[in-house]
Amino acid sequence: MKQNEIYNPIPLLDDLGKPLNFGWARKPHFIYTPDMVYASRNSITEFDRYIIHSPTHMVVFEIRDDGWLGHMGITVFSLRDKKRSTQSFKTMIPLGSFNMPNNSDFGSARWRRKKNHLDFIVMEGGRIIKADIEKFGHYRSLRCALVLSEPEDAQSLVTSQPWRNQKKSFRYARCSPWFFVEGVVQFGGAEIVFSRGHAWGVYDWSRSARPKADIRYWATASGQSLGSHISFCIGYSWADSSKGTENGFFIDGKLHKLDQVTFHIPMSNWLSPWRFTSNDNRLEMVFYPHQERIDRRRLFFHNSTRRQVCGFFSGKAQLDDGSVVEFQNLTGFAERNKMRF
Repeated sequence: MKQNEIYNPIPLLDDLGKPLNFGWARKPHFIYTPDMVYASRNSITEFDRYIIHSPTHMVVFEIRDDGWLGHMGITVFSLRDKKRSTQSFKTMIPLGSFNMPNNSDFGSARWRRKKNHLDFIVMEGGRIIKADIEKFGHYRSLRCALVLSEPEDAQSLVTSQPWRNQKKSFRYARCSPWFFVEGVVQFGGAEIVFSRGHAWGVYDWSRSARPKADIRYWATASGQSLGSHISFCIGYSWADSSKGTENGFFIDGKLHKLDQVTFHIPMSNWLSPWRFTSNDNRLEMVFYPHQERIDRRRLFFHNSTRRQVCGFFSGKAQLDDGSVVEFQNLTGFAERNKMRF
């Protein structure tokens, strides 16, 4: 399938606020102006998410504004055993009050409630994550300071996709699955230490005008293999991906674009191995799940169910030059998010 690569800055919306210029890019070239969006504010979703992991732990940080319902959540997974802890806070009818940045390269996302806070801070060459949660899980506290740094000349996978027959709806998304991470998460009386070269971070960013319903599949992983930093992000939804899919494989931060990828999920048991294949035969992969988390959120007509599974990926991918890279046991994350509004 021929995809449309965008090479230079281009507006995401026309003069009437309707989406245009669909495709994909290696940099955040699409110019997003939320005040111009033609759709109503309660149908706009804006979220920033970071997935941080090492051989022993995975931590997911998220700030999300779905219009009618806002959400801040942190989940800590132990990869040594099947234990996890989650703390989330809901905000009724935020309608843009989180002041999420319009550009994924600039501006910071911050969430506050009384003595609790979560900050995603953008700096030159990387990011900082700071959190202070007074009561986390079983009345433990969580505090963290993490520094994320970029590989040299790193590329991202940036997409702008429409929905068929819904002219107001679009998804503008960026995935950068290649950050080096160092820092500490203080979790109750324990410390989770992330050290450069043994810890990795994935940045998942999206701004969209939602359709009435959607199902999205998404997966990502990152790690070291055969002397290279290997990572990927793959996914699909009911959006029209004919101009640009969300599928890419990265070597040392450089993107190798993939076409369509299919998730073969054992629906009777999500903790059995999954398979992933691509229509261009460039990706063959198996996912070995470790543990699963189900997140449900409801408010009025807003209904979402997200099944998240963390585990390990092994397989092979063909790069743009025709060479094949094999990888084993990359730590990663897969999910299905089913939404109705």
